[in-house]
Amino acid sequence: MSDFRSDTVTRPTAAMKQAMMEAPLGDDVYGDDPTINRLQETAAEMLGFEAGLFAPSGTQTNLIALMTHCARGEEAIVGQQWHTYRWEAGGMAVLGSIQPQPLEHQADGTIALADIERAIKPDDSHFARTRLVVLENTTGGKVLPPAYMQAVSALARRNGLRAHIDGARLFNAAVALASAQGGDPYREARRLCDGYDSVSLCLSKGLGAPVGSLLLGTRDFVREARRIRKMLGGGMRQAGLLAAAGLHALQHHVHRLADDHANAHLLAQGLAEAVAANGSLRERVTVHPAQTNVVFMDVAAVCAAPLQRHLDAAAVRVTSGLQPTQDGRTRMRWVTHLDVGPDDVERAVGAVAAFH
Repeated sequence: MSDFRSDTVTRPTAAMKQAMMEAPLGDDVYGDDPTINRLQETAAEMLGFEAGLFAPSGTQTNLIALMTHCARGEEAIVGQQWHTYRWEAGGMAVLGSIQPQPLEHQADGTIALADIERAIKPDDSHFARTRLVVLENTTGGKVLPPAYMQAVSALARRNGLRAHIDGARLFNAAVALASAQGGDPYREARRLCDGYDSVSLCLSKGLGAPVGSLLLGTRDFVREARRIRKMLGGGMRQAGLLAAAGLHALQHHVHRLADDHANAHLLAQGLAEAVAANGSLRERVTVHPAQTNVVFMDVAAVCAAPLQRHLDAAAVRVTSGLQPTQDGRTRMRWVTHLDVGPDDVERAVGAVAAFH
């Protein structure tokens, strides 16, 4: 089985399991789990923040951030395809009573600065008070560059707003930038966060931990965020067992994300060549290039379901149909990660080539 559905499907490595078994434990609700405390302090220092908070999921750390930054009836500016808006079951509105103001994306994944500026509401009792700007990096596998990140944070400060990053795959962005410039991914990640009030960092995607995300910010922000986490049921007890996996991931799995990116580039190239050589797919499928570890393939409706069944029969698993394209095609998403390698890429390409 070659599983390209998501980088959430990774299993802990042997070294990660060993770190989990050896982790000293306490009660995190009382704040005395030493492994969780170490993880929070390590991540905060790594990315240039004062404090951190460990929670079960990225959906929860994003919601905690939104509810900490925004009061009931206030507004957060988000992207139409941001996870915080589209993929978190409406939590900001349902649980936080926060109004989302979604904006359209540009082709490169950014939201135009002018669109963000225009979306900020006047200080008038008729309007929800705009309080927060949210970005997502990477977004759809695309890297939002440091200059753009800095421009958005400056815009937020200029308008008296706070700024939050959904950095579920922040280290994928950092590794891509470091690879292009010959730099250090930890330094690039810190640079992407510069000027932001908070960031949510997922440990269970490309970094390969089984569970967990971190929310980073100031000490005062994290103190309030801890209260919100308790309200949402995210307080855990001897969760240092899980935090140890996240700590191992931050220390040992960041640089290796470059392997996932290389496999994604190999996959995109191989799929494009297989489609070009396949008369059943040539005019019906478009393969998009990869920037990080995500490859999108748009498939005409007439062959989308048969191709999905064919891949399933070939023991190649992909995510399909979550995000239809503007021209009515089905979008397939392939994600490379810790548990797929060149052999899996070869199998996937071969399966697409064999479709008829």
